[in-house]
Formats: sequence, C-alpha cells, structure tokens
Amino acid sequence: MYPARYVLLTLVMLAGCQSAPPPAGPTAPLPAEPALPSSPATPAPGPRPATYSELPGWSTAALIAPVEAFRRTCDRFTRRAWDAPLSLSVPWAGSAGDWEPGCAALIAAPDEAAARAIFETEFVPIEIIDKDGKQKFTGYFEPMYEARRSPEAPFTEPVFALPPDFVANGDAPLQRLADGSTRPYPPRADITARGGPAIAYAHPSDVFFLQVQGSGRLTFPDGKTLRAGYAAHNGQPFKSVVNWLIETGRITRGAASMQGIRAWMDQASAAEVREAMNTNPRFVFFQSLPEGDPALGPVGAHNTPLTAMGSMAVDPAFHALGVPMFVQTNAPSLGGDWSGLLVAQDTGGAIKGPVRGDIYFGTGFEAGNRAGTMNAPGRLWVLLPRAVAARMFAAGLVAALPVTDQPG
Repeated sequence: MYPARYVLLTLVMLAGCQSAPPPAGPTAPLPAEPALPSSPATPAPGPRPATYSELPGWSTAALIAPVEAFRRTCDRFTRRAWDAPLSLSVPWAGSAGDWEPGCAALIAAPDEAAARAIFETEFVPIEIIDKDGKQKFTGYFEPMYEARRSPEAPFTEPVFALPPDFVANGDAPLQRLADGSTRPYPPRADITARGGPAIAYAHPSDVFFLQVQGSGRLTFPDGKTLRAGYAAHNGQPFKSVVNWLIETGRITRGAASMQGIRAWMDQASAAEVREAMNTNPRFVFFQSLPEGDPALGPVGAHNTPLTAMGSMAVDPAFHALGVPMFVQTNAPSLGGDWSGLLVAQDTGGAIKGPVRGDIYFGTGFEAGNRAGTMNAPGRLWVLLPRAVAARMFAAGLVAALPVTDQPG
C-alpha cells in the first residue's frame, strides 16, 4: 500500500499492495470475508503439520509487534457471529468461535514469553507448500510525500479522488455516461487528460509511486498531514512502466530503482513523463483520511491498521485474513536470513499464490529503504487453532498432527 521514492525495482514492477478496506461496523457482528471467484475449495497446496521446534528461529523471534497486530485482528473476530467463517474462500480456516480461546489468551498475555507459550499451546503450525515452487516474499511500506492543496510547481500532479461518474462493480468498475448508459472505466491516459476531483497535488513522480504503493501520507506546509487512502482502481490491467523505460532505452536495468526513475522523471519533459506513466493503463483513486495514530500504518484490507513488521499482505484466494503466519526468508535490511511471526491483514494486486507475502515495513524513508531490499524465496507456516487443525486432519486435508512438541 505504500510509500517512498527510494524503493527498489521489485516494488515498482509489482504494483504494491492496494487495499480496499470496507467500512467499519460499530457493534454489529461482522460477516465473513467475501468469496472470490478464483478461490480454491481446498487448502493451499501441500499443507504439512509441524512442531514449533521445526520453525527456524521461533524461540527467539520478536513477538511484540505481531502480537499487537493479532490483538487488533482478534477484535474483528469477536465482533462476528460465533459460527461465521473467517473466509468463504478459505473454509478450512474455521469460524470466529474457533479462534476465541486463542485470542482471549493472547489478549491477556502479560509479556512476550507468555505470548510465545500461548501460541505453542493453542495453535498448530502447518506449513504451506507451493508445488509450483513460486514462493516469494517482498516488502512494502507507507510513503510520506510533500503536497499542496492547489497546484503549484513542482507540485502539479493531482492525487485523484473518485469521480462522480465512477460506478463500483467489483474489479470491473464502470463509467456512467451522460445518457445513463455505462461502459468499462477508461484507462489512465483518458482519466488524466480529462481531469477530475483531487484531494491534493504532489510532484508527478511522487504521485506515480503513491499509486504503485496504493496509499501514503501527504504533508502540507502548515504542518498538517492526511492519509491518501486507497479508494478504488479503474479495472484496467497493470503494466510495468519500468519495463517500458528499459525496453525503450530511457533507463538502464541498473538504474531501475525508484531513485533512478525519479532522476529520469526530473530531467525528462512533462510530455515524456506522461507518455511513460500512460503505458500503465491501471489507475488508482484515493480518499482523504485523517492521519489517526501516527505510530500505526494505514488500514489494510482486513480493516485494521497495519503494524510495522507485524502485518503482511497475502493472496485471499488461498488464505483467510487475520491468520497469524510464521515466515522464513532473506532480507538484507534485516540482517540476511530472517524469520518471524506476521499476521495476514492486507492484500495486493501482485500478491498471488499460496506462498507469496508482502511484508509491511512501516512509514517513511527508512522503511522504504528496508522494504526495497526484500525480494526472496522463503517458507510459510499458518498457525491455526488446534480445533481447526484437528478438523483438517479428520477431513484428510493434512497429514497426522504432531502428538508432542518440544519448542526450540
């Protein structure tokens, strides 16, 4: 969903995590996550139960951030009906009631050691295996950009709000024409040429990267800050601007970082920059949101604020949002080989597959630098309540569950 002009090529090419959070309900029970047409009817390929001693680095993994993230997810679970499934797309993840004992224990956990013991008691790790070998973990963040409320050089590019002719229609939004008829919403070139309502104005390259990340914070000369939250996209396919810049000789592959792209945009003409941006017909609209707690990230697809190094975007066709996961991968900015607990609280257009995650690194320049180093294969375990894991075993969806566990 996010931030800065200094993230590496992988974030630009992957389009970031663009979340469309639903409106929060005050007290009524929450429904299950909606089903997706492409969702599998069975768990992700090759689930395999494990013991905590098999999780690399589990005994020393930092739990403070992910436990805080999971507590916010538990609040979502407790506001659902007891028998409401976590996801209609992922029925094996169980119902809200299945998660209540573990949630209650973790909410009351006084410290990290207690939380670790609760996971080991209440949850079973089940490794997800992608039989196609397409495991990959990347990173994203929330950018923070300087902006203006009206255009003034160099802050001339509008951060577009939803236009009045936009008709929501899932992933295929429509445009309502003057005669009342509708058609598929037009591509980026048509939108920018026509203009429309804007929540702010920023540097053209910053708006470009804001669309890549899907949301960010905008700061104004009077010291005020707002969040540019993801509102919707135009339904057009995503195409890589980076690839076009390389293929047309405008930048070299070695310069295909956010720094290199920003440098090219700064020296290119306005017409050239517009031509480059228009090669990607996908367009993101934003909504103006209050900053809220500056220590937390934007609201993710699970309608909870994201937590730096506690939240991750996943593919909802394979995973229920809100589920804690343990990941082993490699991230230079995290010291090389890394493993840790994360909570599935977001989704992204480029996050596709059962062992595919996008780790949320936080807000601002440093978070962007760290997220930009993240692009590596890895392993993923979902941590499921013991009752849920037992049902999976009884249904033949996983092999025999561990009888004993000697946490490492």
